[in-house]
Amino acid sequence: MKTTTMLGALLVLALAAGCSRHDDAMGPAQKAGKAVDEAGDKVARELRAPLEKANEAAKQLAERAEEERRQIAERTDEAREKIRDATAEAGRGLQKATGKVGEKVEQAGEKMQDASR
Repeated sequence: MKTTTMLGALLVLALAAGCSRHDDAMGPAQKAGKAVDEAGDKVARELRAPLEKANEAAKQLAERAEEERRQIAERTDEAREKIRDATAEAGRGLQKATGKVGEKVEQAGEKMQDASR
């Protein structure tokens, strides 16, 4: 039992000595992990500016496209209005011409009646 107690005490001392390392002293896996983290941070910092520029360019392109769409819609509305006006004007002209043709046919009919008497 003395041997077991002694071995236990030695084990506790050894573990305590191993755990009392300084926080600054890192093992190989910790160093590798830190290097990977730092490399990832560096890549993220380097990519942030180009991504922000691309995002801004996409935003400006979308704004220009929306402005073009609005202008096309406006011109389309104007064209529709002109077509409506032209159609209405043509309809009025057709009515006027039909009225004149009707008058001429009526006059011709009267002349024919007068000639037949």
